Amino acid sequence: MTVFQTLSEMIDMRSFSNLWYWIALAVLWSTLSHRVLGVPFDMVHRARKHGGQSARDLADLVRININRLLFVVHSAGVWLLGFTCFILSVLATLGFVLQVEIAQSVFLLMFPLALVSLVNLYFAQNIAANEPTGEELYKAMTACRICIQLLGMVFIFATAMWGMYQNLNIGPLG
Repeated sequence: MTVFQTLSEMIDMRSFSNLWYWIALAVLWSTLSHRVLGVPFDMVHRARKHGGQSARDLADLVRININRLLFVVHSAGVWLLGFTCFILSVLATLGFVLQVEIAQSVFLLMFPLALVSLVNLYFAQNIAANEPTGEELYKAMTACRICIQLLGMVFIFATAMWGMYQNLNIGPLG
């Protein structure tokens, strides 16, 4: 087997039959559910358990990340929304209308990512408006994480079903 054949098998454009796609999907959702509003979720557990400096560190990190997120949204939010909608529309059209499998797979990674961004934005605005502290902040962070994990369960299932359908429908490469 030549180097070119090996590389072309590793970088297969049939994403749903490629192990690397499923590894990327798992890593994406693992990372998204671990970092809530840009803050590692283990900090919430540590702050809830120990309080004191851990609680102050969590509150500071949440405040910094929320302010950063809200600044980006207020300064370039419309442009980011337009660009994201354009990219998702192109991927959806290429993938599901023109049947380009790589576009389907990228869409099934990026669309949930956009929804997670909206969930993070919603919780960031609520936390910025209400300025919760202590247990209220921990509950808000936990609620945000649960929403992200629910989205993850739905979209991992949907992606797996679509991937299996594609693999069964197309069949193995000749």
